Amino acid sequence: MSATTPEDGLPYESPLPTSERRQKLRRKRAFRDGFSRYGVGSSGIGVIIALALIFVYLFYEAFPLLKPVNVAMETEFSVPWDTDQTSTLHLTLDRYEKIGAHFSGTGVITFFEAGSGAVRSRVPVPVPEGERVTAFGSGESRDRLYVYGFSDGSMLPLEVEYTQSFVRGVRQIEPELGFPLGEEPISLGDRGIADYSALTVVDGRGGYIVAGGTEAGEITMALFTTRTNLMTGAVEKQRRDFRLPDLGHPVRQILVNDSLRNLFVVDDRGRLFNFDIVDRNNPFLIEEVDLTGPDARVTAAELLVGSRSLIVGGSDGSVRQWFLVRDEETGEPRMTPIRSFRRHAGAVTVIEPEYLRKGFMTGDAEGNVGLHYATSHATLAMQQVTESAIVRIAMGPNNGRALVTGEASDEMRVLTIDNPHPQTSISALWGPVWYEGRGEPAFVWQSSSADDAFEAKYSLIPLSVGTLKAAVFAMLLAMPLAIMGAIYTAYFMAPAIRRVVKPSIELMEALPTVILGFLAGIWLAPYIENNLPILLTGLIAFPLFILVAAFLWSRLPHSVRELVPGGWEAALLIPVVIATGWLVVATSPLIEVWFFDGSMRQWFTDVGIPYDQRNALIVGMAMGFAVIPTIFSIAEDAVFNVPRHLTNGSLALGATPWQTMMGVVLLTASPGIFSAIMIGFGRAVGETMIVLMASGNSPVVNFNLFEGMRTLAANVAVELPETAVGSTHFRVLFLSALVLLVFTFVLNTAAEIVRQRLRKRYASL
Repeated sequence: MSATTPEDGLPYESPLPTSERRQKLRRKRAFRDGFSRYGVGSSGIGVIIALALIFVYLFYEAFPLLKPVNVAMETEFSVPWDTDQTSTLHLTLDRYEKIGAHFSGTGVITFFEAGSGAVRSRVPVPVPEGERVTAFGSGESRDRLYVYGFSDGSMLPLEVEYTQSFVRGVRQIEPELGFPLGEEPISLGDRGIADYSALTVVDGRGGYIVAGGTEAGEITMALFTTRTNLMTGAVEKQRRDFRLPDLGHPVRQILVNDSLRNLFVVDDRGRLFNFDIVDRNNPFLIEEVDLTGPDARVTAAELLVGSRSLIVGGSDGSVRQWFLVRDEETGEPRMTPIRSFRRHAGAVTVIEPEYLRKGFMTGDAEGNVGLHYATSHATLAMQQVTESAIVRIAMGPNNGRALVTGEASDEMRVLTIDNPHPQTSISALWGPVWYEGRGEPAFVWQSSSADDAFEAKYSLIPLSVGTLKAAVFAMLLAMPLAIMGAIYTAYFMAPAIRRVVKPSIELMEALPTVILGFLAGIWLAPYIENNLPILLTGLIAFPLFILVAAFLWSRLPHSVRELVPGGWEAALLIPVVIATGWLVVATSPLIEVWFFDGSMRQWFTDVGIPYDQRNALIVGMAMGFAVIPTIFSIAEDAVFNVPRHLTNGSLALGATPWQTMMGVVLLTASPGIFSAIMIGFGRAVGETMIVLMASGNSPVVNFNLFEGMRTLAANVAVELPETAVGSTHFRVLFLSALVLLVFTFVLNTAAEIVRQRLRKRYASL
């Protein structure tokens, strides 16, 4: 665009853009504004969607824990047992829940297809010629051990084995009988007893125990140990017989735990006799317990897997769990009633434990079956499956199928069970649970053990408490140092030194937390343990000497103090801090000798304070060091960005810099400082590696500074790679991750609400 000047009439170029140029600039600006608006908006929405998807995925993995248990009738059929059958002594299922086994009173074991009832084979037990079966007993379901008693007083322990073979890629299972103590019947004691009313056989930690009781109350027991000769391959068998004190009442049931420490006898009155059999030469009666009370009698009793808990069913339909609890006064383990389950409509007739979990199934005289789980104290299902009394129940090893027989001996009902996660309930996850072998209910996390019969403990309380414990102790160190340092750096420190200090502290955030955890666990923890007085003296000496140095500085002549430019006073404290640190370290051994008999670590133990080398103190120091840069950086920016006209106005009205800081700067910067604290707390809650390496990773429930902890994040990091996909342990770990996510979400939401209110309140400044 050209024009002429009024002075000389010469043409010149106008500095203003042409209309076409202006239109082009407007379109470019509109594009940039739209791109920024929608780009930032879509990114924010994407973040929200990503968080929502994380929440949905965690909930998806944890949701099966909430799935209700389902027990349904699969089929029913009549099985043609052996023609001379008189009773059903026992039922079992193989590990694949395809083949059932029926133990009859005539000594014939019938194997049949569990889905159709088709008989596969009948295997006779070698009953002595001219004798008959008079008693039967069994061990734990997982051992598949059984014992037949005969009319001549002898007995024969046997086991059922299922051999596998593959023909053209198809699994073939063939049941066989095994005889762990030989195929010849054995007798207990010096003479055979022909009227055994109860038998049991147990494959325990010290060998096989076979025990029997009579109508007269006599109890005999034999311990069999086997040893294989490495040279010849021959199996040598040793036997020791024992006689327990007579009861004077008919014996109805004998149970022995697999540790071979206790033998339990139930008599016809429903009373339990607890014998200590550790000393085989001198077994003695520990206690006599009434299991059901005067208004009922014991109609069924079985040990759960692991033989630590006894489930007792009564004629009144009651179902109770008992186990040994050590008496605080005598130190002897005593049978203690722990919990009761939903009452049956009729007398409990049979109890069938699960193979590998603390669950069990019960049947009653009204044809009802109940599915229960001991640890979670839950009756998961209760329904009627037949019109007659339940006689026998067999649960599959995988807990997916059960066989039920009623009074009509050839009637068989097959139940399908969908019960993958009975261990979890609100009370089991968040409440105190009385676990086997413990003296009282407690919060415990212990997800695995070397014992197959282990009772899994999935309390989330120790992990939640550990998470808070680690975060709180880290914040106790980080929050005052970071906030006070941020205030001084932003408001009082000289710009030249601030340009060095602020980037240096922020650079600390780049240190990998795994390195901090490694140093804390390998170097700091043992150093603190060996020099504990440093903590005590340092807590007193550092503030004291810094205050003394500040006081002395204030008493120096004004001409001397003017030699140091304003904002550089903090540099004078560097030698004070270094000298104080040297003094604290140097006097540590002397203080231990003077006040703690030479060892502060031992002094803690003597006064009853537990001390772990890797503890909350070490975690607080290491994680506090990691959190300080986050809090410092945000808080320092909030203080530094307070408008200058506010501080200048306060100073102009006569306020001192300190009064201005307290009355103006802190109030204006409070939303930013609060955000810094909450972000730092969230960082501490989610920290994994430092806690994992420096805490000892012990899931305890306390806030003791000198004991360790286990956090939700560290627990997921440690156990998730080792757990089976889809297992209860797997689901609970995802639940704990979901709890951590919800916790941080609620915390951050509350923090944002508080921050907005603070911002609104002090916006007028």
